[in-house]
Amino acid sequence: QVQLVESGGGLVQTGGSLRLSCAASGGTFSNYAMGWFRQAPGKEREFVAVISRSGSSRSYADSVKGRFTISRDNAKNTVYLQMNSLNPEDTAVYYCAAQAKYYPGGYSYKTNDYDYWGQGTQVTVSS
Repeated sequence: QVQLVESGGGLVQTGGSLRLSCAASGGTFSNYAMGWFRQAPGKEREFVAVISRSGSSRSYADSVKGRFTISRDNAKNTVYLQMNSLNPEDTAVYYCAAQAKYYPGGYSYKTNDYDYWGQGTQVTVSS
């Protein structure tokens, strides 16, 4: 059983930056592809970014490409999401998730394909 704990959320002005962290415990971190998702009020949870087990491959939602960067430190059992040029549309609860199964290309973007989830951290971007 893998436990995930997010941190780093908060209130930031438009154009600002935040760095989210997700600390994992209870499993072999490098066995999991790691993803970030977000859920805004009244909306479904959506994919933000994913990183492969080794960190060599990454993928982003079009809405964050060029502004967000996902990274991981397997020695620290932690995955990060650096968020720059934030705007009010980025306001949401952000979740990290771990994916055990191997998918074509190394990972899946689908919410249901992730096995473990954190409790989420709130990100609010003011205009």
